[in-house]
Amino acid sequence: MAPVIPHAVSRQRTERLARSSKPFLARGGPRGERCAGCRLLPSHCLCALRPAVPTRAGVCLLMGDVEALKPSNTGWLIADVVADTFAFGWARTAVHPDLLALLADPQWQPVVVFPGDDVAPERVLTGLACNAGPVAPHSASGKRPLFVLLDGTWPEARRMFRKSPYLDRLPVLTLQPGQRSRYRLRHALHDDHLCTSEVAALCLELAGETRAAQTLEAYLDVFTHHYLQAKNQLPVDENDALHQRLRDLGAQA
Repeated sequence: MAPVIPHAVSRQRTERLARSSKPFLARGGPRGERCAGCRLLPSHCLCALRPAVPTRAGVCLLMGDVEALKPSNTGWLIADVVADTFAFGWARTAVHPDLLALLADPQWQPVVVFPGDDVAPERVLTGLACNAGPVAPHSASGKRPLFVLLDGTWPEARRMFRKSPYLDRLPVLTLQPGQRSRYRLRHALHDDHLCTSEVAALCLELAGETRAAQTLEAYLDVFTHHYLQAKNQLPVDENDALHQRLRDLGAQA
């Protein structure tokens, strides 16, 4: 198998590790050496199953301080599936110049994905095909949608949203998921708090990227299964329904 090329989240992890004064110890996950390509134990490696689906939409991840170091982080899965995924560490007192350049790039229409509470009504979008102007996914001359996701704990995401002035000029996409999170690697305060890759899948669906959305959902299910099987020292059956669904979507793509 060809080596896995580091993507934006992988590079963000490397940069964050370089600034660490001591090793990062993940809590609750499997112990031991991890694959550099998928962060799982080599015995449960996911790299051979890594899907890639062409998309017009892009994703920009603003990541909490240690988020890129967590093996359970699902922003990594987004970067696996969506080629145009960008990742930046968030800090209150500084902003990466490449992030500002990305948000100003004329090919993109960035939208912040965040609940619309306490947001000026004129900034709030509830969809992309209606009242979204240049964000509409099938516009021949429109810009490409760039979904800005705040990747961290819920308190971290709120802090990012409130203390990032460069986001204030962007429209805010408010999702109405109507579903419970299927993510089982961390405990959320509320059942309707979705993990980052679940939010990205909803965004891709709104942008008309149905195949990519379904692939990302299936990939999360397979990743979760591999992670938990490794944690419990159990083998993986790559012929089960989860793996078959991911392979079928990859073949269709």
